[in-house]
Amino acid sequence: MVSHADPVIIAARRTPIGTRGRALAGLRVEQLAAPVITAALDDARAAGGETLVIADVILGNCMGPGGNPARVSALAAGLGVEVPGETVDRQCGSGLAAIIDAATAIRAGDLRPRIAGGVESASTAPVRSIDGIAYEKAPFAPAGWPDPDMVRAAENLAAHDGIDRERQDAHAARSHARARIARDSGVFAAELVPLAGLGADDAIGGTERVLTRLPALFPGGSLTAGTSTRIGDGAAATVVVPRARSGSAPGLLVRAHAVVGSDPALPGIGAAPAVLAALNTAGVELADIAAIEIVEAFAAQSLAVLDRLGIVEDDPRVCADGGALALGHPWGASGAVSIVRLFSRLVRSGAPAGTLGVAAASIGGGMGVAMIVEVIR
Repeated sequence: MVSHADPVIIAARRTPIGTRGRALAGLRVEQLAAPVITAALDDARAAGGETLVIADVILGNCMGPGGNPARVSALAAGLGVEVPGETVDRQCGSGLAAIIDAATAIRAGDLRPRIAGGVESASTAPVRSIDGIAYEKAPFAPAGWPDPDMVRAAENLAAHDGIDRERQDAHAARSHARARIARDSGVFAAELVPLAGLGADDAIGGTERVLTRLPALFPGGSLTAGTSTRIGDGAAATVVVPRARSGSAPGLLVRAHAVVGSDPALPGIGAAPAVLAALNTAGVELADIAAIEIVEAFAAQSLAVLDRLGIVEDDPRVCADGGALALGHPWGASGAVSIVRLFSRLVRSGAPAGTLGVAAASIGGGMGVAMIVEVIR
């Protein structure tokens, strides 16, 4: 039974994803986030929420610059000094975790609308150091625990699961092919907020012929640059309101969500148990799900998750318009991008009320996050 306090996503926007060092490289986190916050809020008000007063802005972010980017972005978007901000760090699941936090607050009884999403400027992330020694990857586990670099972790996962080079190349090529079709047919247009002259995700391209020629990243290994996502700059934002405030606006009702822990030695698998836990909470089966968005950090990682869920790798429900292998991966934003993609695939496309979708991400250090959503009209 739908409750007046059930959270509903009534608007969802994102920037194009720019590969690190390219078109969006000169923009700070608030310069990426503020335009999508404004666009999402404008969409929500146009859909029937003219009087929306935002209670909080919650954004995922991984790499800084610190100083609470969500609050800085709220001010940059002109929301007023009375609107606070909260920044969430669950690494690659941060943007999705931020939307979960917004939904949880509403379901708990605070019926004020929230903006939630994620932002990452990999290009302007500060250099970090300990004892004067610079590092890029922070520890994801304490001393004595496995804590592999993410590229090495993906290589280890491919070896552990027996996922060969051919499957990985084919998976990456399929992601790019789907994204090219979607881009060229205008599928992304309604969700994008162009910035700095960038009107489309700039990593889309790789063909299978090119992918098969790339060298392995490790001697005797199977991972390549083409089967690893490109690190990106970008932002995504959603407007989350209680069902009682959604009026006639179509949207995505948040049915269930889950955050789980998994083996830190194989962090790429975390999305699988998270999806299963969220499905269990929602009381639905995977066969009931019409649209699936799983953050594709690596082809091997994505395939390992699909294998554990019993989903065939070319299932048309999965990243139907391409995933992060083609679009790019702005760490803290990618989980929120997956919700924007579900919003387009289900709400903007006209899917009937009751249609279900799932978004999920695996997380460094051995975690996973997932959300089940349902179309309402």
